[in-house]
Amino acid sequence: MIGAMVMIFVAIWIYQSAIKNNTGNAVMWACIAAGVFLASQLLLVNFQVFLLEEFRADKGGDNYERDLTSIGDRKNEGGFQSGGGVFLSLLLELMPPVVGLLLAAVIRAVFMLKQGISINTLFGGIIEMFTETFAAMLNSFKEGLKK
Repeated sequence: MIGAMVMIFVAIWIYQSAIKNNTGNAVMWACIAAGVFLASQLLLVNFQVFLLEEFRADKGGDNYERDLTSIGDRKNEGGFQSGGGVFLSLLLELMPPVVGLLLAAVIRAVFMLKQGISINTLFGGIIEMFTETFAAMLNSFKEGLKK
């Protein structure tokens, strides 16, 4: 769910950047960024499931063999309930959207804007995207109240 919301924001951010910088094919750039974001999400989530299953298999011993019809809870009663486990769970949950955002930022900076990689180049326009969207929402609410 977090990744889907971040992917929507990434597509809007790339689209607005392409329009503001007159790069042409703004929809194409937004689709490329969203596709790369989705591919990185799928790869990282599948890798994380593999890692978590391996952690759990180590705890369960030889009797831990899940088949395709097993729909039981995958909650680990051991390793992920401590403070370190909570940190690991948060890291594994937030890593795919962050990596996808970084990949989209690199695509935006290097390929779309044809600039070097710096913090300002990578993440420029994100704050403006939110402020402009919020201002447009306020204006539409004000116009709706006037009617």
